[in-house]
Amino acid sequence: MASLIRLIIGVPIAAVVTFLLFTLMQILIFEEEVIFDEEREELRITISDVAEDVQVRQRDLTLDDVQQAEPPPPPPQIPRQAADAPSEDVRTTIGALPDFDSPNLTGDQINFDVSDRDAQPLVRIEPQYPMRAAERGVEGNCTVRFDVTPDGQPTNISIVSCTSSLFQSATIRAVERWRYEPRIEGGNAVWRRGVETRLDYRLEG
Repeated sequence: MASLIRLIIGVPIAAVVTFLLFTLMQILIFEEEVIFDEEREELRITISDVAEDVQVRQRDLTLDDVQQAEPPPPPPQIPRQAADAPSEDVRTTIGALPDFDSPNLTGDQINFDVSDRDAQPLVRIEPQYPMRAAERGVEGNCTVRFDVTPDGQPTNISIVSCTSSLFQSATIRAVERWRYEPRIEGGNAVWRRGVETRLDYRLEG
C-alpha cells in the first residue's frame, strides 16, 4: 500500500520537473544570437628603411686620469716565527748511541755470495672445506707432495695420503694457489723437489 502511494505522488512530481527542464532548454536554445561589432580599428605597423642615429655617451680618458688612479693596498705581511734551536745535546734527548766495532775489511774474509737457503712459504691459502664432507660431518687430513719452481710456484702436486677422498680435490686446489721464495744455491734460484706438507680439516664446534 505504501509503495502505491509513493508511485501516485512521485509520477506527477516527475512530470512537472521534466516539463520545467524542457522549457528551460527551449529558452536557452532559441535565444537571440549576439551580433558582434565587426568594426575594429586597423593595426598598422610602419617599418622605416632609414636607421635612426643612436647617440652613444662616451667618456674621454686621458693619460693623466690613468696615472692618478690609486693602486690597491698591498696585502698584510704575516711575521714568520723562527723555531728555537734545541738547547740539549742529541745524546740526552734520544739516548746515547751504541758503539760499534769497526769491521775488518782486509784479507780474504770478505765474501759477497748470497747464503744458500731452502724454499720459504710466502702465501699459504687455507683450503675450502668440501661441502659434502661438511654435510656428513667428516673431519680428517691430507698429506701432499709437490715441487717448487725457481719462480716460487708449486708444481707436480700429488696426494701422498688422505683420511678421506673428499679432501683430495680441495687440497690440490689450495696448494696450486700457494707461493714460495725459491731455493737459493750459489746465489741462484733453483728447483726444490719433494716438498711435503699436511693440511688438516676440522669442523668448527
